[in-house]
Amino acid sequence: MAYDAVVLGGGPGGYAFAFRAATLGLNVAIVERDKLGGTCLHRGCIPTKALLHAAETMDAIADAKTLGITVGDRSFDWAEVQRAKSEPIKKLFAGLQGVAKARKVDVFSGNGSLGDRGTIEVDGRRVEGRNIVFAPGSYARSLPGLDPDGEKIITSDDALTSETFPAKIAIIGAGAVGVEFASVYRSFGAEVTVIEALDRVVPLEDADLSKELAANFKRRGIATFAGAKVDDVEKSDGGVKLTFTKASKTETLDVDQVLVAVGRGPATDGLDLERWGVEVDRGYIVIDGDNRAADNVYAIGDCTARTPQFAHVAFGMGFATAERIAGGSPIAVDFERGVPHATYCTPEIASVGLTEAQAKEKGYDVKVTKHNFAGIAKAQMIHSARGFAKLVWDEGGEILGVHMIGPRVTETLAEALLIVGWEARPAEVAAFVHPHPTLSEVIGEAALEAIGKPLHG
Repeated sequence: MAYDAVVLGGGPGGYAFAFRAATLGLNVAIVERDKLGGTCLHRGCIPTKALLHAAETMDAIADAKTLGITVGDRSFDWAEVQRAKSEPIKKLFAGLQGVAKARKVDVFSGNGSLGDRGTIEVDGRRVEGRNIVFAPGSYARSLPGLDPDGEKIITSDDALTSETFPAKIAIIGAGAVGVEFASVYRSFGAEVTVIEALDRVVPLEDADLSKELAANFKRRGIATFAGAKVDDVEKSDGGVKLTFTKASKTETLDVDQVLVAVGRGPATDGLDLERWGVEVDRGYIVIDGDNRAADNVYAIGDCTARTPQFAHVAFGMGFATAERIAGGSPIAVDFERGVPHATYCTPEIASVGLTEAQAKEKGYDVKVTKHNFAGIAKAQMIHSARGFAKLVWDEGGEILGVHMIGPRVTETLAEALLIVGWEARPAEVAAFVHPHPTLSEVIGEAALEAIGKPLHG
C-alpha cells in the first residue's frame, strides 16, 4: 500500500505536517529514527526553556528579600534540576503519541534512507508514498579544533544531560542558544564568558537590542567579547584553557567547560538526495515557494535553505505543505516579516519584522520610537524594569518591525506579530486600549509616542 504522503522526520515540521494532513483526509506515515517531537521537544526548545524556568526561580529567590520574604540559602542539586526539566518532556511526548494514534498516523521507528523514487527504506522495510516530505531536522554544529567530547567541550545537547555543574564556563557563540545558556549558568552562580565572532551579541536582532543585552549581561556579571576569534583550546585534567583574540589583543581563559553554540546544520548527510533530483546547497535542501524540492517531493523545517531555524517556522511550513498536497491553496510562511523571534535569556528578547537597518536598506522613510519598561507599572512591581519596546515604521505608513527586550516579552510577541502581519499603522495600535497594569502596555505606550501623544513617556 502506498501512503498519500510519507514524512521523513517526526520533529515539529514532520509531525505538524502529518497531523494536519491526517485531518485533511490523507493517509500519512512518519519515519522517525529517534522519538516523535525531534530536537525541539527532546534536546532543544522544551528542555532549555524548562532550565530557564528553573534559572528564573533562582533569580526570584535572590530577589525575595527585597519583598520582605526570607527563603534561605540558594543551594541546588543540578542533577535534580536536570531530572525535573525532563518531566514536561515525558508528558508532551506521550501527548504526541496519543495524537498520532488518534489521527491514525502510522509511525515507523528507525533510520530512513532513500530507496526507489517514492520509497523510504526503514531498517529493511519499504514505506511507499505518493508524496515524500523531508523533515530530518538539524544537528549542533561545532568548529575546527573544537570537537565536542561531552565533558570538557560540549554542545547544547550535552549541556541538557550533564549532571555536573561547571563553576566556570566559556560559551562560544552569542546567538539565541549561546545567550540562553549564559543566562541559565549565571543564574545558578557560574562564572560565564561569552565569545562571539561577529561584532555584537545576538547579531541577527536589531542593533539596539544587542546593545541593551550586552549592558544587561555586564550588570549580571556575564563577560561578553564580540568581534573575537578563538585561537586555541587546550584540554587538561583541570579543565580547558581557551585563547582568543579581540582587537589584536590576545586573552587567555581557564574554565571548567567550553560550550560550543555556533548554530545548527542540516541533518541530511548520507541521504543521497541528488539521486531523486533534489538540489542541495551546503547540505540544505533547496525549495520553491510551495516547499517543493522536486516533483512530489517536499522539504520543511531546519533542513531547508535560506529559511529561519525555528520550531514555529517548521510548524507553519508543515501546515502549508499538507494543505498543498491535499489540493488547497495555503498562504506560505512570510520568512521576512511573518516570523517571530523569541530568545529566552534574561532579559528576554522578542522581535518580528524588519530591523531599523533592514528597513533603511529597503528604502523606507524610517521612523523609530522606543518606550522603556521603567515607565510600565507592572515591570516596576516585578522588579524587572529594564529594557524597552521599539517600533520601526514607514513615515505615513505601516509598522515594519517590533523589537523588544525586557521582562516576559516573549509572551507579548503574538500582539507584535499581528501588528506587523496586518500592516497596522502606529495610530491604529495607539487606539487599542491595553489592559492595565500589564507588561503589554509597553507596545501601546510606544505607539502613543509614535503619534505624538505620549501618556507616561
